[in-house]
Amino acid sequence: MATYKELVGEKITNVTSNPSEPKTGQMWYNSTDGKLKGLGIVSAWSSGANLNQNRSFMGDAGTQTAAFGFGGYISGPTTTTNASEQYNGSGWTTTPTINTARNQLSGAGTQTAALGFGNTTSTESWNGSTWTAVNSMNTARKGTAGSGTQPAALVFGGQLASPPFAALSATEEWDGTNWTSGNSLPVARLGLAGFGIQTASLAVSGQTPTTVSSVDIYDGTNWTSAPSINNARRNRPGGAGTTTSGIIFGGVVDPGGTISNKTENYDGTSWSNSPVTLGTARYGLGSASPSTSALAFGGAPGPATTTASTEEYNKSTNTITAAAWSSGGNMSQARTQVAGAGTQTAALAFGGIAPGTVNSTEEYNGSGWSGGGSLVNPLRNAAGAGIQTAALAIGGNVSGDTTEKYDGSSWTNAGNLGTARYRLAGCGIQTAALAFGGLPESAPQAALTATEEYGGSSWTAGGNLSTARSALAGTGVQTAALAYGGDVPDKTVTEEYDGSSWTSGGSMNTGKYFMAIGGAGTQTAALASGGSTGPGTTVTAVTEAYDGTSWATNPSMGTARYYLAGGSNAPSSAAIVMGGANASETKQTATEEFTGETVAANITDFTTS
Repeated sequence: MATYKELVGEKITNVTSNPSEPKTGQMWYNSTDGKLKGLGIVSAWSSGANLNQNRSFMGDAGTQTAAFGFGGYISGPTTTTNASEQYNGSGWTTTPTINTARNQLSGAGTQTAALGFGNTTSTESWNGSTWTAVNSMNTARKGTAGSGTQPAALVFGGQLASPPFAALSATEEWDGTNWTSGNSLPVARLGLAGFGIQTASLAVSGQTPTTVSSVDIYDGTNWTSAPSINNARRNRPGGAGTTTSGIIFGGVVDPGGTISNKTENYDGTSWSNSPVTLGTARYGLGSASPSTSALAFGGAPGPATTTASTEEYNKSTNTITAAAWSSGGNMSQARTQVAGAGTQTAALAFGGIAPGTVNSTEEYNGSGWSGGGSLVNPLRNAAGAGIQTAALAIGGNVSGDTTEKYDGSSWTNAGNLGTARYRLAGCGIQTAALAFGGLPESAPQAALTATEEYGGSSWTAGGNLSTARSALAGTGVQTAALAYGGDVPDKTVTEEYDGSSWTSGGSMNTGKYFMAIGGAGTQTAALASGGSTGPGTTVTAVTEAYDGTSWATNPSMGTARYYLAGGSNAPSSAAIVMGGANASETKQTATEEFTGETVAANITDFTTS
């Protein structure tokens, strides 16, 4: 028998603490706790950011970090959409729509080169920016399975798209230009799962109309029977992987018709039940490969419902903890129209309505709030910038041209804005800040484009915003700022500042205003949290992240609210929000902390027996 050194190339070392970056296959003896240790393989589903739109039975393509979903039902089996979205491993971004709105379709390919087909004979090709109609399938059908790439795809099974809606065994192959008939499945069925490539695909389960456990493998010419799945399932379970390493998840399991959260693994020889399950049991879901890092998105958790839920499957030596919001310590004073500054472990909240306009300040230490020095002027709808010990309060009602500095204990007047305003945005540091947008306190109250730069004692004019707006959010520094959202018809609008002028950035997926005053992050890594999506009290908990090019969905806050505050210089992976008002206009004390996705080595104890 080979020794460990012969297999791995090194000895088992004796250490007093675990290595900071252990290698796959490495083992060591930790003398502190008397255990033999190494990296263990772990399988798990974890929550990802939601789709922008609830939906089921959509087309899908891509991988876990570059997935694509298009079409589908958006509210149970009643309304069909043509919307398309892309996943970047953290969140979803809307993309140009598919030309023909439809449901129960299939997809193949990658995020930048995909194929959408089914429900009708219509086939569409995606090149990363636009959908184009290409040659049609031979048979109009829905409830199919698809696999392969954009120039070499496969569609199989399903049912006729019109009466008599008979189950089909037909297979068609796409060569980049045309569909041609291939050999048929041994068992005609619909609502099945499929994955792999055109010359090595797997067709799993489905209904005939009874649910079958049949599994078949395609070799590019013929289908042959493979070992059956343990839990027969229908209504489009998710599937990912290859013919030698795959997984199946979700669907409707018979007998009993239970909507499933079960996962099964395939090793090329047999299926085994996995101990890990989806967080949301569902069918009609989208999926992406490969099997060691799959994605499940959307689907139907009930007969007349759809979901936006996204989950990531990982099988590796790392433990992945999904990004999430968690509760922090409550503020002492419930308030709305509040401003903020600082970081997640050293934040500042000041002014607002509680009721009446207040001058109180609270300081956060990462777990709880305590009283700080009072503002010189009671303020609401002001902007914030800086850190807890060197902050700025900019503009706002009631004295919209004022600026105040905070030194960690007291506020002092620090120069007037050139244009008095409220509902503005601000960012930067105490000695190099930026103020932009807003409303003047005097009539006529038209939204402003004006930008001003602060040098530590006075304000000077900067380049104007392209879009005049108020109730917007901002983040970044004076020479690399971001302005997004606001009380304008297109609330998705984003602009980037380079120290002299503003240019257009990627649009938000969900247009909103009255977001966290003091947005979290930088120009290339920002968060848009909470706010209102329209007139009245259409308050949201939706959070999006900006990567310098586009906005993508992220986990939503626990409490939907607007007129809230945030940490203006906090990194987007460790953000904080506080205060605001909910849809009932109830003022909030709640604080929430955002932590980005983390990856840690899965260090496991081993026995010597």
